[in-house]
Order: sequence, then structure tokens, then C-alpha cells
Amino acid sequence: MFNFASPYYFLLLLPLGALAAWVYRRRTHTGIVFARTHECLGQQTTWRTRLALILPALTLLGLALLVVALARPRTVFSRMHRAVNAIAIEMVVDMSGSMEALDLSEISGGQIVKPRTRLDAVKELFGEFIRQRPDDLIGLVTFGGFASTRCPLTSDHDALLHILSGVQIPKPTQDAGGNMIDQEELMTAVGDALATACARIRDAEPKSKIIVLLSDGESNTGIIPPDEAAKLARKLGFKVYTIGVGTTGQAPFRVRDMFGRDVVQWADVTLDEALLKRMAAQTGAKYFNVRDPKGLKRALDDISEMETTRIEREVYQQYRELFSLALLPGLALVALGCGFNMIGARRLL
Repeated sequence: MFNFASPYYFLLLLPLGALAAWVYRRRTHTGIVFARTHECLGQQTTWRTRLALILPALTLLGLALLVVALARPRTVFSRMHRAVNAIAIEMVVDMSGSMEALDLSEISGGQIVKPRTRLDAVKELFGEFIRQRPDDLIGLVTFGGFASTRCPLTSDHDALLHILSGVQIPKPTQDAGGNMIDQEELMTAVGDALATACARIRDAEPKSKIIVLLSDGESNTGIIPPDEAAKLARKLGFKVYTIGVGTTGQAPFRVRDMFGRDVVQWADVTLDEALLKRMAAQTGAKYFNVRDPKGLKRALDDISEMETTRIEREVYQQYRELFSLALLPGLALVALGCGFNMIGARRLL
């Protein structure tokens, strides 16, 4: 299929046509007073007179080809108009310090075979979830002590997966006295994260809009209370599916001992299941508790069974730009016409 990317540039042909009319009208009415006309009867048209008529035409033709090049002729290799069932999904991922727990690792005989943090497991399974929904608009918000939009709603899932792979838990920073100076970054601002997700998904095209919020702790910082954020989501008509990772109790963490060796120690963790259940119920969604990788996969599979909105899409795969086919001849004709006209008649047209 052939088309022009910028057809409005063809409006330049109007002043170009006026210029052509002016040039040839001027040449028709231009002359000199010469009384002895009988002496001119035997004269024949020379190559100079013919060239004087052709050169302005070459220049004007070259300018017309440059206008065509500006309009960007191109061939569409693949264009498809199709209707798809799609929803808008905002993924909200906790990246607080407790997401470094290793309880979603592969365990055999009571031993951790392949250490994997909660965040690693979430990134892996969220990646599978994204690949299973190629038609949906999906965005990503992460949160610890504050919420951050990592990726706006997009159908470019390769870019989204690249951004998701780069999500990391902030490393604690200490001052000279050994005091942690970024403690708040490792905390959990659930309300701020949900409010940010609502703002990002509000103007999405699909009518069905959901938020998948995953957390492994309790909300202990932030400006907006989680219940207020849930009320906002309900008012805007968004379902908030919540996933609680782990449980209240102890979880294994990888730490470095006094000799610089990596060892596994157990530490207390707290999961506010009541809050996550309440947020899901307020918006007409469901809460899932995940204690192993299979549980997280089941939760995401259940979320996949959701209502969808049928939307129309134009899908363009690849173009072949053809403007150079008009640009190069156009430049050559303009240079040829103007150059010879300047040499022979000392004028451009």
C-alpha cells in the first residue's frame, strides 16, 4: 500500500503554480522595440532560445519534486485494522526492604537450593503475566517509602519488560557514624502507590481498568492513607486486586556476617492482610495471599480471567520511505536549471 506521511505539504504546489504562471507570462510580454522586422524573417530558432524556454521548466519541475519529497511518499508493508479485547492494567509493585526475603526461593529438603528474593520472583512471574496479555495496555508503579511511575500505560511490552527487569530494592546508605540515612526509602507507602496508579490509569482508552497491587508488609509511611486511596479507586470505578506476599512471622534473609560471608538469617516480617483484603473488597475485587511461587502464579492466572473491552486498533508494522526518489532528482533539476540560467541569462528563472 502506498501513501504520503505528510500530504499537507502539497499545498506548496499552489504558490509554485503561481510562480510558474508569472515566469512564463513575463517571458511572453517581454521584448524590445525593433522596427526592421523584415530582417528577422529568415532567422531560425537557435539552441539558446530553446534552452531559455526549457531551463525555467527544469527548475520548476525540480521544485515540484522537492514538494513531493517533503510529503514523504512511502510504502506500507503491513497495515491491519483489527478489533481486540483489551483492558488497562496498572501494576503496583512493593520494593521495600522486606522484599529481599528469600521465602519464595526453591527449597529442597528444608534447604534453599536456588536463592531468590521476593522481588525476583515477582518480576519473573509478572513478566510471564505481561507476555500472556499482548493486547492490553499495562503500566508499572513501584513503591517503597514513596511511589514512582516506572512506565506509563503502554502496548510496547518489550519496553515494559526491560524496565521491569531493572527494578531493584534500594541499598541502605549509612553516614560516617553508621546511622542509616535513607531509612524511609525502605518503608511502605501503600496509599501513595495506589493513588499514583489511579492517576496514571484514569484517562486510559479501554473501559475496563484494573490495578494489581502487590505488597509484603504493612503501610507505615506516606501522605495518603490506604483506605482513602481505595475510596478514590472505587469512586473512579477501578478494581484493585491485591496480592499479599508471605505472612506475619519470620522469613529468611541473606546478610553478610562479620567475616564478609553471605549467610542466611531469619528476621521478623509483618503482613497487613486485613488492609489488603479491605482495599480489594471496597473496589469489588479479590485478595490473594501468596506464600510460594506457585501461589503467585495462581493469583495472576485468576486475575487474567477478567472482563475485557473491545477496542479498534490500526496496526502498522513497517514502512519503506521513498522520499529520496523525489529529493535527489529534484535537487539535481533545481541546480541544473538555476545554474545554466545564471550562466546564460544571469537570472534564476
